[in-house]
Amino acid sequence: MASMRDIKRRRESIQSTGQITKAMKLVSTVKLQKAKARAEQCKPYFDIMYETVHAMLAKSGNIDHPYLKAKTSGKTAVIVITSNRGLAGGYNNNIVKLVTALQVPKEEMLLYTVGSKGRDTLARKGYEIQADYSDIVENPEYSDAGIISRELLTAFKTGEIKEIYLAYTFFKNTVSHEPRLIQLLPVEPDTEVMEDNNVPMNYEPEEEEALDLIIPKYITSIVYGALMQAVASENGARMQAMDSATSNAEEMIDSLSLLYNRARQGSITQELTEIIAGAEAIN
Repeated sequence: MASMRDIKRRRESIQSTGQITKAMKLVSTVKLQKAKARAEQCKPYFDIMYETVHAMLAKSGNIDHPYLKAKTSGKTAVIVITSNRGLAGGYNNNIVKLVTALQVPKEEMLLYTVGSKGRDTLARKGYEIQADYSDIVENPEYSDAGIISRELLTAFKTGEIKEIYLAYTFFKNTVSHEPRLIQLLPVEPDTEVMEDNNVPMNYEPEEEEALDLIIPKYITSIVYGALMQAVASENGARMQAMDSATSNAEEMIDSLSLLYNRARQGSITQELTEIIAGAEAIN
């Protein structure tokens, strides 16, 4: 059995760690409330933009436009949204798993990372980091999403990349977060809408000019919405992780306190026994 001194030192160490995790939980809770409000505020626009563009293209028939045509050459680009800090459970690892599970050889992928945790892990696995925007992950703005979208669309137009995916974590609620991988380009029309609705879509001005305006805004909106969802998910995941860590610390402290009391009781009993034995020897 460990000595009373060892048990006391370990208990004090765990108490100190528990105070840190409790403080981090409180900080994450405050950040979560702010991030959750922003995510919920932009979610309707995020959803409607996605549904509207896909429904619009489904009603448009076969349009010959670069944003809609599958390409045979070029690499696959993936926007990877993780965090700059750890201690958030499986938040970052779940996104890394999504990317590595994509049926594309790593030599044919270009990663546009938002968050140093995902960037560093994927770089160690041999993936090429084309661009990094980790400085925006703490407080992303719509203009930040626009910068990412413009760079990707330029590479798509020049043929450097043939398709664009987005890997992020969707915020369902405080305790539920879902890693998602969606395809941004080429845009695939909703087949259900195509089958259920035969009303044609008319464009004014011409369809090519209209799509040149609509698709970039669509991509920017989806990326911005994903950033908002990811920030809320990160803080929710960290709050849960720190809550679990605090609970575990409290359980360990209770267990060590019991061990300490038993060791102390044993020490007192031994001292009393020695005193009594010494007294009887004198008599």
